[in-house]
Amino acid sequence: MTESEPTSWFAVRCVFRQGWPPDAARAYEERITLWQAVSADTAIERAEQEALEYAATIDDSPDEYLGLAQAYQLLDVPEDGAEVFSLIRDSPLTPEDYLTSYFDTGTEHQRTTAE
Repeated sequence: MTESEPTSWFAVRCVFRQGWPPDAARAYEERITLWQAVSADTAIERAEQEALEYAATIDDSPDEYLGLAQAYQLLDVPEDGAEVFSLIRDSPLTPEDYLTSYFDTGTEHQRTTAE
């Protein structure tokens, strides 16, 4: 980046197969990282380099970066409540089936809030 090139903020989602613990069933992780860059291509390039480093953090059973990176250019500077990623997918599924198929399969490792 040079000072004369205008930059924007980009959120980049990368997908990993977890390698730890080595004998466990495979889990997949989606990470979204923020990058200030001159273009989506530059943000993805930087995010993929970081993804390779992140995947190799456990020497004896590293995660595997699966090569999927998707970028979203933020319209505003990141702040409280800012949208950092958006992906639109066409689907013939009903809302309940869509959520079950993509986001609530029962195999997620997630935190929930107490009601």
